[in-house]
Amino acid sequence: MSKISLVLVLLTVGFTMVGAVLQKLEEDSIPTSRGDLRISFVGHASLFFTFDGKVVHIDPVGGEGDYRSFPKADFILITHEHFDHLDAEAVRLIRKPETQIVISQACAGKVKDAVVMKNGDQKTVQGFDVEAVPAYNIFHKRPNGAPFHSKGLGNGYIITFGDKRVYVAGDTEPIPEMKSLGAVDIAFLPMNLPYTMSPEMAAEAARTIKPKILYPYHYGETDTSKLLELLKSSSGIEVRIRRMN
Repeated sequence: MSKISLVLVLLTVGFTMVGAVLQKLEEDSIPTSRGDLRISFVGHASLFFTFDGKVVHIDPVGGEGDYRSFPKADFILITHEHFDHLDAEAVRLIRKPETQIVISQACAGKVKDAVVMKNGDQKTVQGFDVEAVPAYNIFHKRPNGAPFHSKGLGNGYIITFGDKRVYVAGDTEPIPEMKSLGAVDIAFLPMNLPYTMSPEMAAEAARTIKPKILYPYHYGETDTSKLLELLKSSSGIEVRIRRMN
């Protein structure tokens, strides 16, 4: 091998190793009645769960991570049609022939062979109980007066892993329906104006839901320390900050 060829090989290996380091995800492990639930934080609204040998992807978007390197999905949940939540190419990269895909009403027709769940629907997917719950704006609207997220078009999801109920809220503000979600162990709440919530709104939603663990996500440039300050006296809610801007 010539010196030039050797240099090229070393550079290629080096770039590959750098890519692997850059792509290493933050992960948390949560004990449940049926083993540990592993949460992998991709970025913004994209994450995935690994539990009981199954992989559940939420809002996979290629701009947030290298989906060629992530585990294939047993099922995929998509909250709504906006580009930072629905990416057909990322879905293709993690899809297997047997992968089941659940989408909201707003995504109908945008993902091949996907099942639409409307607000209030409940379904068993790959052995997991999945509930589609409302996600919408009340206060924040576009210049034409239309809300950034209209009622009935997008979903939040509650997925049950063993004895743990995980609420991924999608793009929403504090809404009346949060009062009837039931017990929530882990919650992902969006926090970026004007599209979803301010830290004050997220704190209000957290006090309503009362999750044991709260992850702010989809938070953009929002100062997450404000949420920590607002909830420091709310006993029973542990706020965990991960790279989900």
